[in-house]
Amino acid sequence: MTMTRILSPDMAFATCERIARQHYENFPVASLLLPREKRRYVAAIYAFARGADDIADEGTLPPGERLQGLDEWEALLDQAFTGSPEHPIFIAIGATARETGIPRSLLAALLRAFRRDVTTHRYRTFPDLLGYCEDSANPIGRLLLHLFDCADERTVRLSDYLCTALQLANFWQDVSVDLARGRLYIPLEDCDRFGYTERDLTSRRVNESFRRLMQFEVERTQSLFDAATPLLMLVGRRLRFELALTVRGGRAILAMVEKLNYDVLTKRPVLGFRAKLGILARTLKDGMR
Repeated sequence: MTMTRILSPDMAFATCERIARQHYENFPVASLLLPREKRRYVAAIYAFARGADDIADEGTLPPGERLQGLDEWEALLDQAFTGSPEHPIFIAIGATARETGIPRSLLAALLRAFRRDVTTHRYRTFPDLLGYCEDSANPIGRLLLHLFDCADERTVRLSDYLCTALQLANFWQDVSVDLARGRLYIPLEDCDRFGYTERDLTSRRVNESFRRLMQFEVERTQSLFDAATPLLMLVGRRLRFELALTVRGGRAILAMVEKLNYDVLTKRPVLGFRAKLGILARTLKDGMR
């Protein structure tokens, strides 16, 4: 009889940290600015979300099979919270839940968003898009607040502003990438407002209507970053560094979109090493004041 080897929590966390290091992101993942004991929890949450994202974006599989894969991922999540996981990511998630009290509901919300990635490729209104962000982005900030014991009504509200802004910045950065996958996150009502059609979009036509459309989206996203700013003074110093880095990264993406004169159909704005180093240097300098 073959016995399944169950990893220890430490080994499972190490697996999650390797996953976090292997994937490129614009924004910090399990940053060295976080305390070591918190970093492993962040890596576990990241690995959980990364795994679900890979299932949802497996383009060679039909939608039904991808949705089934997400159902199976949620079944593993249930095992993590009942204390019987065997998968390394879920061993780490189970340990994170026991040690920090993070709620299953926030992780389940992420899975709802990934299911929507499979089934929904257009959003008619901005409130529709915000509804997606409520599941896809905002749970991450709320989970961080739980990890640092600073979740209350005000911090959660401000964190939602920040996470939604980050999600939107990522959408505006990846317009060309998402379009190649058949997805569009620019609300259709906004396209109508600026006289930009889906035919223009599929032709990748960068005209004045498109530039004004993207300027509108960028400015709206900047307003959300502005609204989230008070959050930085309501959390502890170590989390404040991480959030400040993330905010600067998001704003830098928006600045690059502006610098490209809003042409995100033929070019993808990317933060290079020097830009990231500058963001880190400025954040550390501000933190020493």
